[in-house]
Amino acid sequence: MEKTSALPPNRSISLPSRLHPTSLRAEAELNKLRVWEARLSSSSETLTAKNIQTGLVGLSEVYRCVEELVYSSLTQQALLSHGKVLEHALDHSVKLLDTCGVVRDAQRKMKEHALRLQSSLRRRGTESRFEDDLSSYIRLRKKLKKEASKCIRSLKGAERKFTLVPLSKDYHLAMVVKVLREVNLMTSLVLRSLLLFLSSQGTAIKNRHGRCSFIAKLKPKEKVKKIINEMNEVGSVDDALYHVLHGTEEIPMAHRKLENLVISIDCIEAGLDVVFRRLIQYRVSILNVLTK
Repeated sequence: MEKTSALPPNRSISLPSRLHPTSLRAEAELNKLRVWEARLSSSSETLTAKNIQTGLVGLSEVYRCVEELVYSSLTQQALLSHGKVLEHALDHSVKLLDTCGVVRDAQRKMKEHALRLQSSLRRRGTESRFEDDLSSYIRLRKKLKKEASKCIRSLKGAERKFTLVPLSKDYHLAMVVKVLREVNLMTSLVLRSLLLFLSSQGTAIKNRHGRCSFIAKLKPKEKVKKIINEMNEVGSVDDALYHVLHGTEEIPMAHRKLENLVISIDCIEAGLDVVFRRLIQYRVSILNVLTK
């Protein structure tokens, strides 16, 4: 499975201690996310739904602090003559909102197909129906993987262009600029992690008649148990379906893994919805400052 080691190297914020309390809270929340990022970047960590939920919760807390920071009179006074800073952050937030939309749509489709497969497994007497639904699921996975790769490349390109720098020796202004940059980059990182999660692969999933195949190649049987232990909810469904198709895994086990995937998607959706609303409010806050 692709790891998040491809994500940007750790960044840190070093700010003066005599800053607005909200800025210190924002820094603390960003540092928590940085620990989360470092853990995911390690070779021993699997990109699970629980890890994604942790990132989304942390990101939501960061936006809550940033909203308070932007609305503070001290921040608004500091930004009076530096509207370009907010305009740059506003432009980048459009890309983040667009990506949220893509991810939400991908999750909805994956959930629909997973539920359909659950229904097919319950009525396994009609084998052709199961294979048709499996083929449809595989086609969706391939399509979503391509879309995820495209979004990840786009986010990385936007990150390289987002180069806000402190504009003066004003400590508070320098802090605001750094926090705005960090929250945008961290949002991009969390979304990329989520895209990687949704495009995770199992060892193999292949129609026994050769009509449809997944991207990954089948691993030697003696390695299957070890690989399954390293998989997340998406990858484990791939292998469960493959083994059901080939009669090497019981249907109830595959059904439970599909159910677990649906539950995981529901939990991630809830967290992403909160981030989406926070991101919209973040844009509103910036627009309010710009129009004053």
